[in-house]
Amino acid sequence: MNKTASEAARFVRELASALPMDSAVEIVLAPPFTALESVRTVLGSASQIALGAQNMHWEPHGAFTGEVSGPMLRDLGCTYVIVGHSERRTLFGEKDHDVHRKVRAGLANGLRPILCVGESLDQRQSGHTESVVTGQIDAGLAELSASEADVVTIAYEPVWAIGTGHAATTEQAVAVHRSIRARLAAGWGRETAERVRILYGGSVTPQNAESLLRESDIDGALVGGACLKIESFATIALAAKNRPAH
Repeated sequence: MNKTASEAARFVRELASALPMDSAVEIVLAPPFTALESVRTVLGSASQIALGAQNMHWEPHGAFTGEVSGPMLRDLGCTYVIVGHSERRTLFGEKDHDVHRKVRAGLANGLRPILCVGESLDQRQSGHTESVVTGQIDAGLAELSASEADVVTIAYEPVWAIGTGHAATTEQAVAVHRSIRARLAAGWGRETAERVRILYGGSVTPQNAESLLRESDIDGALVGGACLKIESFATIALAAKNRPAH
């Protein structure tokens, strides 16, 4: 919940010129609902930068005051939607079955869901990281075909690292990413597991982005606070551009 529509427009105008444009790097901006239209206008139809939403409702329309639907997002030019973010789960009580319905709704409306998964500090300290994360994967992708799962991006965001400044170490992140890919392979096949992009999110900064993104198991980053400053976001995007070929 940052930046008004006019603030976001000014920000993206400057940001677009600072970001490295490279066909090998996909950049998605997910502003608040109120800023989607202004950001879309600034980017224009020819921009290589994609537009995403931070959340959505699973129904296409109806008596759901305050909610925003897939068709609304698609009409605004969104191609991605974040679902199951830890703040939605912890602050707003979203459950796995709610997240699953949103994944389904995103796919039904031509949106590519970015499914967020991650464990709390207590869950990590008690040795339940893998079971929690793979359980969220199973629930979020339940009954999806391999071709549907291909469209979903997974974002591993340890809850204990989000907004705290304490990112997971590269080794911790890689270990969970490998567990996620193994679970995808077991449930949807090896080819799907290799195609699905798995991002790391949780206090991604210009200081740790290069170390994280050089790992072949980490396909990209879900950037939080660091994307609110043009220089730091551009530095992270440059780290993605310069990552070694795998």
